[in-house]
Amino acid sequence: MATTGGKNSSGAGDPARTLELLWRADAPAPAPAARRGPRQGLTVDAVVDAALDLADAGGLDALTMRAVAQRLGVTPMTLYTYVPGKSELLDLMLDTVFLRMDRPPFGAAEPWRARVTSVADANRALHLRHPWLVDLRIVRAPLGPGVMAKYEYELGAFEGLGLDDVARDSALTFVLGSVQSGARAELDARAVERESALSDGEWWAAHEPLLARVFDAQRFPLAGRVGEAAALAYGGLYDAEHAYAFALARVLDGLAALSGE
Repeated sequence: MATTGGKNSSGAGDPARTLELLWRADAPAPAPAARRGPRQGLTVDAVVDAALDLADAGGLDALTMRAVAQRLGVTPMTLYTYVPGKSELLDLMLDTVFLRMDRPPFGAAEPWRARVTSVADANRALHLRHPWLVDLRIVRAPLGPGVMAKYEYELGAFEGLGLDDVARDSALTFVLGSVQSGARAELDARAVERESALSDGEWWAAHEPLLARVFDAQRFPLAGRVGEAAALAYGGLYDAEHAYAFALARVLDGLAALSGE
């Protein structure tokens, strides 16, 4: 697949150096401890962990090489001897969170729907735990141990559907795309609630009287009826759990039709 490159994209760094770092080939030796304290030597893993802490707390805008260096108590020049730039660091971060995902083995008798649901649930949890993932353009995913382990494991969820290899890959892409889209909407809703200091219910209570005065139910009959029913069901404008469950059920139904089930 092609990549647009640019800011906050996977696969935008030097391919050879990135692969060396992902697989820790010829990684720099740990820096000696500073003379004035017991601080341990720096490693690539320590750099990645510091970057993850920054991104998890403040998003990708908070992630700079200078900020990582400050967090580790070293100069930016020291940091560059371990990771050549932000592009390579983003690939290392992505591969690391993929590598650390839980991958419990699938039971031999476990239905494929349960296996695919487990994959979807794990990816949703990953995006909510690391919100910056939805802002990272993952086009050329780094071919590190985390990416490969995740791909190998998730492909196994589709055993028993009778799919050929290309269809299996496409089915996984379909599932992950749906999960990512839902996670983005859920994170956006959380951000709006946090920034406005109002829940959906509180926002609706504040605006409903004005809407009731200006809304023309005869002009927009479907919008009025369906919108009211949904708002009552959700207790507001949007329910992330309902949206996720509904989308996942439709994804599973589509895969069942594809397999001839």
